[in-house]
Amino acid sequence: MTRKAERISAKDNAWQWSRTEQTRRTLLDAAREVFCEQGFTDTAIVAVVRRAGSSVGSLYHHFGGKTELFVALWEDYENSREREAAEAVAAARAAGETDPLELFLVGTRSFLEGCWRRRDLIELWMDGDGPPGFELMRRARGREWIRQNSVLLEAGKEPVDRLVVGVLTSVIGEAGREIGTCARKRDADAICHATLALIRRLDPLHIDPLRTAHPRTH
Repeated sequence: MTRKAERISAKDNAWQWSRTEQTRRTLLDAAREVFCEQGFTDTAIVAVVRRAGSSVGSLYHHFGGKTELFVALWEDYENSREREAAEAVAAARAAGETDPLELFLVGTRSFLEGCWRRRDLIELWMDGDGPPGFELMRRARGREWIRQNSVLLEAGKEPVDRLVVGVLTSVIGEAGREIGTCARKRDADAICHATLALIRRLDPLHIDPLRTAHPRTH
């Protein structure tokens, strides 16, 4: 194959990949609208493809079916929030921040701000109307989230360290779910502010389990 032919082939492949990604994105955006309106059980594939201006064959080609489409939408949500939080933390590090708690709070703020932008999806996940096995997937992802938070906080490996990170992650998750029910941005901002203030007050990196277990008496 000549170099010119190789360049043409590479260009064609790039165009085809871009078109494939665009089709997937269009179907995911349509799925988001329809699933949020009708729930998983009541959503029909034909409603999604009609909203996307696509075809049933295209949807099955890219995703395989309704269950796979729902899971792909959830994974897209999870990957987006993780990417945004990682980018926010990286930007803070680049600006000179080194304190693990401050970096954790930066990531927390990014996550909660993303919850407001995706509150329709949070309500969808909270409804409990998903395909078989979905809750198991969510729990597995939740454990991975705790692991990532542990790394960011530079937490130890003792049981109390795991407890602290687990509690913090639960607080953030509950705040995100509460934001998902908000109708006003100012309410979501208030929840975000309260969550960050609560984490600061807990001072999770300086908890002394021995002192806490045996408080001084007066």
